Amino acid sequence: MVEIYKKQTLSETFSVYFDKRMIRILLLGAISGFPWVLIGSSLSLWLKEDGLSRSTIGWAGLIFAVYAFNYLWAPIIDRIQIPFLTKRLGHRRGWIVLMQIAILLSLVVWSFINPTQNLALLITVGLIIAIASATQDITVDALRIEQINADEGKSMAAGAAMAVVGWWTGYKLGGVIALFSAEFFQKMGIEDYWQTTFLVLGVVIILMNIALMFVHEPIETDRQAKQKETDKLIGGKLGSSNIITNFIAYITGTIGGPIISFFKKNGFSIAVGILGFVFLFKIGEAFLGRMSIIFYKEIGFSKGEIAIYSKGLGWITTVVFTLLGGIMAMRAGTIKTMFFAGGLMALTNLLFAILAWTGKSELLFAIAVIADDITAAFATVAFVAFISLLVDRTYTATQYALLASIGTAGRTTLASSSGALVDWLNGDWGTFFVLTTIMVIPSLICLWLIRNKVKIGEK
Repeated sequence: MVEIYKKQTLSETFSVYFDKRMIRILLLGAISGFPWVLIGSSLSLWLKEDGLSRSTIGWAGLIFAVYAFNYLWAPIIDRIQIPFLTKRLGHRRGWIVLMQIAILLSLVVWSFINPTQNLALLITVGLIIAIASATQDITVDALRIEQINADEGKSMAAGAAMAVVGWWTGYKLGGVIALFSAEFFQKMGIEDYWQTTFLVLGVVIILMNIALMFVHEPIETDRQAKQKETDKLIGGKLGSSNIITNFIAYITGTIGGPIISFFKKNGFSIAVGILGFVFLFKIGEAFLGRMSIIFYKEIGFSKGEIAIYSKGLGWITTVVFTLLGGIMAMRAGTIKTMFFAGGLMALTNLLFAILAWTGKSELLFAIAVIADDITAAFATVAFVAFISLLVDRTYTATQYALLASIGTAGRTTLASSSGALVDWLNGDWGTFFVLTTIMVIPSLICLWLIRNKVKIGEK
């Protein structure tokens, strides 16, 4: 599909961010990012300060694995309604509130646990938080997408940018609240200061749910009707209508309907090209990201230097260029923005190769990490906008979760061999970063082949 754009001034383009829907999307992003504070830095510091080993803390991080598999139950989120909550809050908000309640109750349980005495229970509760958060992400993404009409490509790009900014805001702000609260209660002489902190974080959960009530949930049009139509079509192919065939049709429609819809909408070859691109797009970045901090240490940078350049400046850079990336996607289109981000990704990886060859240089280090953050901002906005425009509104949650999980699978499965690749190269970091540059090319080839055939509405 050829992309057609009405010429706008830069100020007119930027004004999209002032659409009231963007505030809602920002809030949804914050709701999605906040739980990562709980099972990430807060949990790690809690276990560390209670005397548990680094190995134990490391293994506890396995609970994050559930985020890579949430597509498995995404069809349930699209179909199943929550008693009492759905009728009063809407389908999407009902699911979000249910998951928020699960997280809140988990924090209350944590407030009574001694890590050294009940480690298994603590990790189990952490797993419940991770599952609730991953489930919540499914419906948060669906509700975010449904805030914007399917043919509003520019607004979808702006929404993608605001969602990313919101996620980082929820994650960073949540971390600030957690750390300052824990330090405050510790200085007050409260022995179980982390347990008390989790109650404070529970209050944040409650406030987020109050704010959620101001997020409009679009009235369902024909989503359920289309889902039932798919069930009927499958049931017709099974022959006679009875309880068993109706159940099989329902299950098949729930699981297979989103996949059938995706391939039917795009055609088999284009659908395969889309999936190939989604899987490959950020692999080079993932290889670099997985090994970057090890590279920084081996080349001679201190933890303080890494914190200043990679973390401190990174937050500011990410927010600013996420918004700018959204503007570019609105003006040039998501596909052109992804080509730009891909090229920038390759050049950024080469900067790290130069740093490896020249040796420790604070200036080059700062340039490289800031360029990497800029690249990540542009790439993330374009990628989120792209898959948001691809989904069928009949199966919003399922298709988005599936596409996002395919992207995650590419980054997590293949990039897990990054350390082995460096060892195979005998620690030749320069060559390693050159290879990560080359890894960008296959995804751009996939994108080039489908660029004029992808059925997305951008105006």
